[in-house]
Amino acid sequence: MTVLVDDDKLQIKRLQLPPYGTNAYILVCRETGESLIIDAPSQAGKIIASLKGTAPRYILLTHSHMDHIGALDKLRADLKIPLAAHAADADILSPPPEIMLADGDTIDLGRLQLTVRHTPGHTPGSLCFHTGNYLLAGDTLFPGGPGKTQTPADFARILKSITEKIFTLGDSTAVYSGHGEPTVLKKEKAEFKVFSSRPHPKGLCGDVLWLSS
Repeated sequence: MTVLVDDDKLQIKRLQLPPYGTNAYILVCRETGESLIIDAPSQAGKIIASLKGTAPRYILLTHSHMDHIGALDKLRADLKIPLAAHAADADILSPPPEIMLADGDTIDLGRLQLTVRHTPGHTPGSLCFHTGNYLLAGDTLFPGGPGKTQTPADFARILKSITEKIFTLGDSTAVYSGHGEPTVLKKEKAEFKVFSSRPHPKGLCGDVLWLSS
């Protein structure tokens, strides 16, 4: 477990979990001790242990790919707290989420508030969660490029999501993705500017990098 943020208002912890090194995040309101989980890759016991000393309120899903929900059933059964996801990604979740999230919704966590950003492209219901100077980006944005897309239409969607829902945030915003290490929006905006200045194949999709695709 890595503590990424720890100040008088917010703590953010990251767990990198097998089998794909998927990140789960624990956010804690320092004033009230309320916490939430973002994504549930595997090892429910390890995620629950990281909540010790807090009052869990929600499980949030960035999207419903299998590498992000492996521990979900166990967490829901043991913690008995509501699951929140976008309706477009909820079809494989049983029972369905207690809370269906949409773009612009807000989630209260003690004295903190997270804003929901619907960022389709990687999946139809992909979500990012923004609070303060931090963006929990799921698989929408990684250091160096967007999340993987299956079709050119999906790639167009993820670019629209990134430019209209993420790049509108400040340059100093820290980005915590669904895999790998953090990045910062100033770097991603600069690299995207290079990407967008060059011609690209009409059918571009899949694993794309700003500086080499």
